[in-house]
Amino acid sequence: MCGIVGVLSFTNSAFRVSEHYLTRMRDVMAHRGPDGAGNFISPDHRLGLGFRRLAIIDLSERAMQPMSNEDGTLWVVFNGEIYNHAEIRAELERLGRHRWKTDHSDTEVILHAFEQWGIDCIQKFRGMFAIALWDMKQRQLWLIRDRIGVKPLYYSIHHGRMTFASEIKALLEDPEQARGVNEEALYYYLSFHATPAPLTLFAGIQKLAPGTWLRINEDGHVQECRYWDVWDHTQPLTNASEDEIAERILSELRTSVKLRKISDVPVGVFLSGGIDSSTNAALFSEGDGQAVNTFSIGYDKEYESYPSELPYARKIARKVGAQHHELLLRESDLLDSLSLIVKHQDEPLADPVCMPVYFVSKLARDNGVIVCQVGEGSDELFWGYKYWRHSLRLQHFANSFPLPKPLRKLGLAGLNFMDGNPGASDRRQFSCEVLRRALSNRPVFWGGAELFSDTQKQQFFSPRLRKRFADFSSWEALRPIRQRFEEKAWEPSPLNWMTYLDLNLRLPELLLMRVDKMSMAVSLEARVPFLDHKFVELAMSIPQAVKTRNGVLKSILKKAVRGVIPDELIDRKKQGFGVPVYEWYHTKFGQYVEKEMKEFCENADLFQFEGVSPFLKKRGWALLNVALWWKQYIGSPSAAPRALSEPVPLQTRQVDVQGSPRLAQQIVPQ
Repeated sequence: MCGIVGVLSFTNSAFRVSEHYLTRMRDVMAHRGPDGAGNFISPDHRLGLGFRRLAIIDLSERAMQPMSNEDGTLWVVFNGEIYNHAEIRAELERLGRHRWKTDHSDTEVILHAFEQWGIDCIQKFRGMFAIALWDMKQRQLWLIRDRIGVKPLYYSIHHGRMTFASEIKALLEDPEQARGVNEEALYYYLSFHATPAPLTLFAGIQKLAPGTWLRINEDGHVQECRYWDVWDHTQPLTNASEDEIAERILSELRTSVKLRKISDVPVGVFLSGGIDSSTNAALFSEGDGQAVNTFSIGYDKEYESYPSELPYARKIARKVGAQHHELLLRESDLLDSLSLIVKHQDEPLADPVCMPVYFVSKLARDNGVIVCQVGEGSDELFWGYKYWRHSLRLQHFANSFPLPKPLRKLGLAGLNFMDGNPGASDRRQFSCEVLRRALSNRPVFWGGAELFSDTQKQQFFSPRLRKRFADFSSWEALRPIRQRFEEKAWEPSPLNWMTYLDLNLRLPELLLMRVDKMSMAVSLEARVPFLDHKFVELAMSIPQAVKTRNGVLKSILKKAVRGVIPDELIDRKKQGFGVPVYEWYHTKFGQYVEKEMKEFCENADLFQFEGVSPFLKKRGWALLNVALWWKQYIGSPSAAPRALSEPVPLQTRQVDVQGSPRLAQQIVPQ
């Protein structure tokens, strides 16, 4: 796990890469790699690769990056892990065409695999990765993001060059990188809690979509390809019994957890006490007899909205013989860490869980653990949310009443009239939105965590944005995902649409992004067993009827892990983990939110405070994130671009799509 950065200057550009330029971009990500740093600059100074190292696999200096092949014609910087690197290395050694300089570096496996099989080598990789490869012979740069999007990779094309990095803040160290708000991305953020790839909230900066690679020639020609889609790798389990499916789930999950134990440094588990993290801890504890380190977060007071799950975490920790660590958080911890969280997010993430993820990551790192397993992905794969059950019912209801086109138009006109009242309740506005989607022949489900409807956004946009987005819809961001779903899904069911949409948007750009940014802020690697791509392919091969049997959330997963973890944890009511920002809004945090939002609305021509104000109690975190991000990266004098010059014209882009704040009191129960 590391931080990578690089730049390619095109042939029509006078720009040359200097050591100072590359190092400045690299070292702003020092938190991602405190164990070392390196640069490679090509002899003609047109290509530069930078690297910050967090040593996990093969701790020797020979495994340092940037790394080259035998003759120096292929260079790589790589962030992530290839869990099956030993297997691929053995295959390459049998071919006998490669010379090795490291004992067991997964980075070197990438180099020789690319030499052997070209870009198709990524089909062999089982892991999480953001990879940059420079092919000196072909004069081509390759950027690759893993299938699920566990690792982020950002890029920008400007002033005759392409820059890329693990974090946006590295790109902003380029003095000619303009800073501005991508207003279309802002619109989508306010719908989906995060910006969908390839957009970011920075105009001119993009992120690579999951399962996608870019090939950039030295003349500036860019080709994009989606190399993986889950529907291309499913084998429908329509004739398998539930017992057989449950056995396969447990077997594949056990393999996934075992692969993610591979490390040359200490590994632990984030433990909430729910099914997913408890299963992680139990499976992790199998085999070697060593006590696993587990880490849990709670709050110093009991909140009705988020009752403590610490007793359940302690129960599973005792069962597996873990070295268990807990941390209790307070409102002051949120206020003390806000600026740091916003800085490390790079762009807004409308999820306050970023705060406890940061602190549990710090808790692990402070206790000597460098790698932790996390439980993201299970709810999306196995129907684990109450909201999803409600959405499924709404979709079935909408499908039951097909209407002729004239009646649909009449219904839409009536909804627009009803929904025009800015004082309408959230429930009424949501009902109108659901009916509007059904009447427009669109799916009811637009994401696992919808933030604001298109109508609600019009209530607090500035007059300029209200006019710009008068006829705009968040559906535009979902349209290409829906098209792939309709073309490829072996079972185009409502539940499969819900999972597929979140696999393409909410998971990589919100849930996994918060884990990456908050864990790497303290130099900790996070691994995600439930999102191993082989496990995801298996989960998406299971029919909807099996996953929703008897209306029980996660029914088939519960069947699979029964006996692995106590029945009490399996059968208890799902709580979910959150942050009591609603309760804190009535104290110091609320005063802070209102102060920052007023200042933001006065200085940025984006929102109006009188329109925003009614939403602050329930959705203030999402709006505050925009305000603090704008203040940090756009609106302050230090955020202004430096020495901007005229951009050099670039070749047409072609797209080829296939298919530390104060730590709260630490409590370690005996």
